[in-house]
Amino acid sequence: MHRSGTSCLTGLLEDVGVYLGEVSKKNPYNLKGNHENSRIMHLHDEVLASNSGSWDNPPQGNVTWSETQKTSLQTILNQYMHHPLWAFKDPRSLFTLAAWQDAVPDLRYLGTFRHPSAVAQSLYRRSKLPADKAYTLWLRYNQRLLELHKTLRFDILCFDLERAAYIQAVGNAFRRLGLDVSDTSLAFFEEHLRNSTIEPIFAEPPREVMATYERLRGAAA
Repeated sequence: MHRSGTSCLTGLLEDVGVYLGEVSKKNPYNLKGNHENSRIMHLHDEVLASNSGSWDNPPQGNVTWSETQKTSLQTILNQYMHHPLWAFKDPRSLFTLAAWQDAVPDLRYLGTFRHPSAVAQSLYRRSKLPADKAYTLWLRYNQRLLELHKTLRFDILCFDLERAAYIQAVGNAFRRLGLDVSDTSLAFFEEHLRNSTIEPIFAEPPREVMATYERLRGAAA
């Protein structure tokens, strides 16, 4: 889900030598950048739109890619394939994943989640998204994350952990992916960039949302 530690996790991947391509390294709502490749993001937006959806209104059911969109994906992939370790990040890929799986059969995955109150508050500050819509969106993304986790069995990281516990969980997940973390302190993560003070208006998410959060905590690495 957006605003859930995805940028931090991807920056940490870069710390241990994973190639990200040309990604954003600074913007108003991510002082270290969102670490997204804009070509991938725009392609995903196009795919969602052609399925009558958007990032804040994901399509119901299976998402299909046109042949032109698949060709665009392959063109992007050609820029990564000569790197032994590469990654991309975009929360939209929870809904657009099928074409990636066809194009890269040995794709590996990492998930991340964050407390719904923190996400809703961050979305309001960035996009003026009302709390009720933010919680609905949080639920859609994270239910999809749990569905994929059930079949693909990848690590999911909780962005709400205290710094030491989070860094330990990230390091363990990276090792399970075969990444060498011996030469890095994973210093990309900076506590002061993670706002954890929740305003009262966002303090009580709906019951179904909190039940899903507890399922995520149970599945977390």
